[in-house]
Amino acid sequence: MTVLTSAARTEALVEEAAGLFPGGVNSPVRAFGAVGRRPIVLDSGLGAYVTDADGKRYVDYVGGWGSAILGHAHPQVIASLKRALASGLALGATHPSEVMLAAEIRRRMPSLELLRFTSSGTEAAMSAVRLARAATGRDVIVKFAGAYHGHSDAVLVEAGSGVATLGIPGSAGVTEATARDTVVVPFNDPEALAVTFARHAGRIAAVLVEPVLANVGVIPADRGFLRGLRESTHAHGSLLIFDEVITGFRLAPGGAQELYEVAPDLTLLGKIIGGGMPVGAYGGRRDLMDLVAPIGPVYQAGTLSGHPLTMAAGLATLLELTAERYRSLDGMAARLEAGLDAAARGAGVQDLISISRVGSLLTLYFTAARPADAAAALESDRRAYARFFGAMLEAGVLLPPSQFEAWFVSLAHGSGEIDRTIGAAATAFSAAAIVSAAAQGNGA
Repeated sequence: MTVLTSAARTEALVEEAAGLFPGGVNSPVRAFGAVGRRPIVLDSGLGAYVTDADGKRYVDYVGGWGSAILGHAHPQVIASLKRALASGLALGATHPSEVMLAAEIRRRMPSLELLRFTSSGTEAAMSAVRLARAATGRDVIVKFAGAYHGHSDAVLVEAGSGVATLGIPGSAGVTEATARDTVVVPFNDPEALAVTFARHAGRIAAVLVEPVLANVGVIPADRGFLRGLRESTHAHGSLLIFDEVITGFRLAPGGAQELYEVAPDLTLLGKIIGGGMPVGAYGGRRDLMDLVAPIGPVYQAGTLSGHPLTMAAGLATLLELTAERYRSLDGMAARLEAGLDAAARGAGVQDLISISRVGSLLTLYFTAARPADAAAALESDRRAYARFFGAMLEAGVLLPPSQFEAWFVSLAHGSGEIDRTIGAAATAFSAAAIVSAAAQGNGA
């Protein structure tokens, strides 16, 4: 029997994965193609750190793509999972933990008068879109450029040309007929939204929005934009759907809708409410949710929805998230933002980067002006980010392997981890290759 060295272990796993999964991964961003590197294999996580298959430890800002707000393997979450595991797995009927987690979600987010658990955010978005169409008797869905709402056909659409246009398929296999009922408009652009409502008068079932864009980097809504959406949808008889899969219970005890003081008709949730386990949920006004089967005509089901392990991990996570914890989380993220800015200034590259942060969501863009929409974000120098990513990885800091993903700060990140990150960034900013790539702007 051959005993692999630690370095050989990663190579062997990557090679074997390449023969088992498309592109060697089970989700595209894990391929590390956007940063021009071989994928890594992560073996474990503890607190603010992850450890790869070679035994190298990294300060982690991927955070399970947002779910690990407490840090990895939090003791209360693990203890809750062990208790749930001892009682069995999927039982095929309502479990007490489903009721407990749903009640805690509604207590924190009162706009969800009724809710339904799913197994993913994609399922939640797909179901909410179907519900909106049934409730309004209309077909058209409006979304914003740069927003990601999962990979169901109706929302996997990108913008065409013009201010407000019918979508075109954003993936092979999505038919033009499906895409035709999705309209994509620029984020933070109330004029484009007004044009869209005028062009499609009486046909728009819902406007689907991430209150803070977090899949083209972090782009907050301009002051008043979300309130304008609330007013416009109400005036035109359309529904407002907040996609809080990422922002839900990350930005405030009641999510982005508490932070921005805007109550949507329907809300999508995921990530944090599963505590690191697969999860999704959608909910909202009682009159809308009463249309969902078994009491209404809108069919949606899921064999593993409300899985006891997921419910246990989610409830344990939410119970840890007190108002004081949110203040602490915001403070650490603010310290990271200030430190990155100072590091860039120290290296003389402050005019080549910008930092966008909302709460514990942050993106370092390699573009001078902080983006206000997807088009501006896409001007970022991707080669410069790839070089920066590589330098940070070598220094033991794991960032999202794409310029256009959010960094996630967790409650496990303390002063030591933040300072280590800032120090690594100062060195990375000073690297000649990064400075040269950013100055030339040759990666967008």
